[in-house]
Amino acid sequence: MSAIPVNPTTASAYPVSFDVGYPDRPLDRFTSFFRLFAVIPIAIVLSFLTNAGMVRDAAGKSGWEMVGGGGIVFLALVLMILFRQKYPRWWFDWNLAFTRFGYRVCSYLFLLRDEYPSTDEEQAVHLEMTYPDAKLLSRGMPLIKWFLAIPHYVVLCFLYIAACVCWVIAWFAILFTGRYPRSLFDFIVGIMRWELRVGAYAFLLLTDKYPPFSLEA
Repeated sequence: MSAIPVNPTTASAYPVSFDVGYPDRPLDRFTSFFRLFAVIPIAIVLSFLTNAGMVRDAAGKSGWEMVGGGGIVFLALVLMILFRQKYPRWWFDWNLAFTRFGYRVCSYLFLLRDEYPSTDEEQAVHLEMTYPDAKLLSRGMPLIKWFLAIPHYVVLCFLYIAACVCWVIAWFAILFTGRYPRSLFDFIVGIMRWELRVGAYAFLLLTDKYPPFSLEA
């Protein structure tokens, strides 16, 4: 899957963009009521792609560890940028496709849309990334970006607590009116957009530009 370049002057100054189309019709109340159960099959598919599981080390202690090559290609990218200053296009395409899929699942879970998440079609969840010129990326920055992003992690933790409250309010609103309150919709989309920018900086390694503390597009 190839990326569609984002023009910073027309979309965003940051090399990623995210938006979800606001539903132009009443949402399905039945699937919204059972959303936590309905999302389970596609969430299992997503978990298989990340290949994250509980493993035991030689000492018998349990801990989370990434096994296999699924999920976002991160450590390999760190090494490639550090030693070769290259960002292989097929790794970018994989990260883009995987991230799009993950955000479709999250959008469905947050009740933003009621179309069941597709593994490959864009649907109403629009996520774009600009393929980076690795020669313009600092070689050493990938080693510390995850650390520099800590302030964002802290803010996002509080924002996602607020998002959970909004999710409950939206759930009741959809059940009674069929509509997602627009202010809550925009707030949750903004949080997801913020998280995407942090991920693009710290883990996708698309840019050296520090992500803004903003919900806005």
